Order: sequence, then structure tokens, then C-alpha cells
Amino acid sequence: MTDPVVGLVLEGRYRLEERLARGGMSTVYAATDLRLHRTVAVKLMAEHLAHDPAFVGRFTREARAAAMLSHPNVVSVSDQGSDQGLVFLVMELVRGRTLRDLLQARGRLTVGEAFAVLEPVLSGLTAAHRAGIVHRDIKPENVLIGADGVVKVADFGLARALTGTGQTSHTGGVLIGTVAYLSPEQLERGKADARSDVYAAGVVLFEMLTGHPPYGGDTPLAVAYQHVHHDMPTPSDEVPGLPWEVDELVARTTRRDPAVRPLDAGAFLADLEDVRSDLGIERVPVPTGRSTAGPDTLRPTNRPTRPRHPSDPVNPRTEVLGAGGTRPGRGARTSMLPGTVPGPTTDVGGRRPALERPRPGVPQHIRRRRARLAVALVLLTAITIGAVGWWLGSGRWTTVPQLVGKEQAAAIDLLQEAGLDPDCCAEQFSEEVAAGVVLAAEPGGGEAIRGSDVRLTVSKGPERFEVDPALVSRPLDEVRAALAGIPVVPREVQDYDNDVPVGHVTGFEPEAGTALKRDQELVVYVSRGHEPVTVPAVVGLSPEEATANLEALGFTVERAEGRSADVDPGEVMAVTPASGQQAPYRSTVTLQVSAGPPQVTVPDVVGKSQAEATALLEAAGLQVRVSQFFGDRVFRQSPAAGEVVEMGTPVTILVTFGQD
Repeated sequence: MTDPVVGLVLEGRYRLEERLARGGMSTVYAATDLRLHRTVAVKLMAEHLAHDPAFVGRFTREARAAAMLSHPNVVSVSDQGSDQGLVFLVMELVRGRTLRDLLQARGRLTVGEAFAVLEPVLSGLTAAHRAGIVHRDIKPENVLIGADGVVKVADFGLARALTGTGQTSHTGGVLIGTVAYLSPEQLERGKADARSDVYAAGVVLFEMLTGHPPYGGDTPLAVAYQHVHHDMPTPSDEVPGLPWEVDELVARTTRRDPAVRPLDAGAFLADLEDVRSDLGIERVPVPTGRSTAGPDTLRPTNRPTRPRHPSDPVNPRTEVLGAGGTRPGRGARTSMLPGTVPGPTTDVGGRRPALERPRPGVPQHIRRRRARLAVALVLLTAITIGAVGWWLGSGRWTTVPQLVGKEQAAAIDLLQEAGLDPDCCAEQFSEEVAAGVVLAAEPGGGEAIRGSDVRLTVSKGPERFEVDPALVSRPLDEVRAALAGIPVVPREVQDYDNDVPVGHVTGFEPEAGTALKRDQELVVYVSRGHEPVTVPAVVGLSPEEATANLEALGFTVERAEGRSADVDPGEVMAVTPASGQQAPYRSTVTLQVSAGPPQVTVPDVVGKSQAEATALLEAAGLQVRVSQFFGDRVFRQSPAAGEVVEMGTPVTILVTFGQD
């Protein structure tokens, strides 16, 4: 049946060409990037999970985790998005197979082949651990082996950044991962750190050496129980001939207590290199499962690769270790000392050749020449024996010079003068030691055999990072994404800025372009917009003049009418917000323009005494004018009761004799 999404173009850019793999939560397709004209891998989330925020979050987390890493042994992620109801992830396309495919075809690997696969896996994990990322799902399915032999770690979907405690934890009470490779602390407490990845990598090493995981069971719970309560089995119990050093490496990396495991993948890698050196295991190509017989042709390396005669001696140690698997000095090689000659040989019939005797009649000078030759051979043999004795005694030993603190070139010269070979050079950042100066040497002193290697670690100088000055004035989300790739500790501070829009970054402290140390605090100033503006004094001004003043400060002006006994008509009597207060930039300010004094209703004072009428009218804000005839009662008033007049308007009352 044709896959319905093959041929679909996502976001107008990625055309799905071929389905490569399918799992329970996602499907991987080969696709063409129409913009850059390249082939990529596109992982589509299963349709029934596309509306689940947890799984969408896992997809997004995988994109961010992988995007933080730039390492040749980590599958790179270039894009992530959703289109037409499909959530997708765009990744580097690795043509090849998984380690699981290789193990299913090969059964198991030799020690040399297992180390060849595990070293790049640990190298990629080292980069992740140094970036503060824990993979949490290391297993053969997530180890990709390209057709060119390049090994890459894939699927950071379960990856999490380390918290302040150096651990990650699952959420929602759901344990995620593959139980056959989960560490005891993940199974018991749901906690994981770099040592959890070390445990999983140790389980993968066990599986490569034996052909199967260490624990089996009818249910995942049974497998989990063994991880928590049992020590890891010994690989040599199942594969006789495996060196005890390899057993110790597997045991050391899969201890149930994480405190006694290597701290991270880098420490595991260093231990593996030590074992390789101790056993004298030569480096072999990464097994790709392909040979010259044709594509995908597999030849199990845990069985003899050529017919063996029954009388041939068997060396199971060499067969298990692979090429160069015997220890130096234990019959691995034979050589002839300088100046020696081969011993007596046999002829075709198995007899020793007859001794050459002088024939009668040989001239005297020939006999003297032969005698001198015999003496020379005796002296040469004596000198050779003496040289061998000197070499086996004190001659083969030399002293490792003091190298720490020396310039790299000077340290190499000192090693060569001492008859030692410089293994140069590992590099490491240092805050105290200048670039190019030796930080450490292994061995660091004492005696060593001439011709042996001395591993030098050279300072790269202080580790520094810079913030791109182009991030100033960019949106905060864009700046956060850029800073995610720099190991600094950003702290956001809101600040007013009259020129930078709200939500955009106004600057950094230390400022952009400054060399920063790892984990140094970086203050990110984020614009809150224009700072508030103080409302000016505009009361008593004309509306036009007040409006011009306010608009010059960025305010929007509205007008309203009011009445005031103190402000002349047509002038500003009040402003809201009040003068002297601060208001947001471009906010609205309302002007109240005086339409004259306040208006009042004339009270009814007819029939009242002159004193009562005067009190009522004055209380209403009116003036009182009295026209009096004989008497003390108000007979008439003007304006009449109930009329609305401006405050201060005079009211005339006619006082005369009262009427009963």
C-alpha cells in the first residue's frame, strides 16, 4: 500500500520521498529540501499523538537539545515545525543502519570492534554532557552507523537539561525510556544525570560483547527488578577469553550506585582508552556490516574467518580481542636483535647441512682470512650479548622530564631528548595557564621505558564566549534562542527605553562583544517601552495652547466642558491626570474647559423673613438685593424661584408687611 504522505510538501520546502523507518510514536522519511537542494531525514509524529501536548513537547525538546550540540557524532537537527496537521522534525540523513541491525546480523562483536563503535558514541555524549544535556535513552536503536563507518548518536527526544541539582526528572509520574537500558536510579526515583547515560552505555558495551542485553524477563517489571537488585553479569562468563580488564570496565560503568560510576561520558571514554592501551588493542574500522562481496553482506566476526586445519593451534584470546589483541611482551611479536644472524636451518629432507671443512691445499692467506672472520663473529656476538644485557638492565629505562608549565614545543623536545615519544596533544581550557603551555603529562614523572608514549595535555587558554552585538534591539524570544547556545547564565531585567519597542532587548551587562567566562551571569535588559511622562501645568491656558503642549510630549488630548468660579470662560479649568502626575507615554489626557461660573437653582424665599431669605440665597451662592417697604416679609423675588442662574447672580427681594 502506498504511504499517503509520500510526495507531500511540508511548509512548501520539504518533499517526502521515501519511508525509512516506522515506530510507535513517529515515522522517518527521506525527504528533499527544495530550498537547499539536499536530502534530509524528516521525522513525523504519529497522527494520534499530534494533539498531545506532552508528545509535542518531546518533539520540540529533541529539536532544541540537538540544536544545542554541534558534534560529528551527534545527528544534527536543522528545523522543526507543524504543517497540515503534521508535527515534524528535520534531521541529518544518515545512510546506513543501527547498531541493533548490526548486532542482529553479527551476533556479537570483538573487543576491538566494540571499542570502535563505543568510542564515538561516548565522544558525542561527552559533548552533550558538557552542554548540560542528559540523553536518557541510550540503546542500540539510537546508535546509527553510516555506510562510511561514521557513528552518530540519535533521538534526543527524551533528553533533558540538568537542573541545579545536576539531575533531570520525569514528569507526570510516567517513567520513560527503554527498561533494558535504564539505570537503577531512573527505575527507582525517576532521577537521571550524566552517570545514568554512562550506565546505559555500559549495558550497550555488554550487549556488543555478548550479543544480548544482560537481563531478560517475561515482563518489563521483571527486567527492571534485576537492574535495581542485581549486579551486572560478567561478560567473560558467556564469552570465554575476554580479558578481565574488559569485565572490570563493564562492571565499573554499571555499578548500581551512581556515586561509584565514572562522572560522565568523558570519564568513561578515558577509562576505555586506558583499557585499550593496557591490552594493546589496535584500532579497527567501525563494522558497517558491509564487505566487498556486495552490499549488506555480513560476516560474523565471532567465528573463524578462514578454514582452520585441525592441527592448527587455537588462540581464543586473539579471536575475542581482534587484531593486535595480545599483550606486548607475551609472544605477540618476534624480532631479531641487531647484528645477529639466523641460526642453523634444515634442508628439504630435514637434515642439518654438513659443516664446511677446509679442503687440503687451501692457501694460507685464505685460512688466515677465515680465522679473522671467525674472531670478528665472536666479538660481534659478545658485543650483541652485552648490548642486550644493557638494554634488559638499565639501558631501556629513562626518566620522564618535568613537563608541566613548559611550552608545547619545548616539552616535545625534552621528551625526544629523553628517548620518549610525545603523544600530542590533548587540549583543555584553563583560567590559570596560558595557551600552548603543558597542563598535564601522563605519566607525569619517574622512570619509563625508552620509546614509550607520554600523553601531553596542553592549555587552550581561558575559555571565553561572546554575545553577538547584533542581538541588541532584537525580540526577546530571538535573543533567548541565541543565548541557549552559549554557556552563560542570563538574568532578564525590565527597563524603560524611549527608542526600543516593548519586549525587545535594549542591551547587555557586560555589554555585547565582551569575553565571558563559562556560567558567568549575563544581565539582559528588556524594554518596557517609553518611560512615563509628567503632565505639565496647563490650567488657566487656552485649550489650543494646552493641547499643543501636551501633544508635544506624546499625549493624546480630549476636551470636556466644566464650570468654575475661579477660571474665566474659555480657559482650561482642570486636567486629568492632574498636573505634576506621571502618565504612560501616548496615553490620553482630558482637558476641562471652563464654560463660566457654576449654575445654581434660585430657592423660593417668598413669605420668609428678610433674614431667612437672605441666608437661603447666600447659601446658594447668590447675591441679595433688598427693596423694603414697611414690614419684614418677602412679598416678591426676582429671578423667580426655580430659575437656573449662574452663581453670584443678584436676586432682588421685595420686603413688606406680611400677610396672614
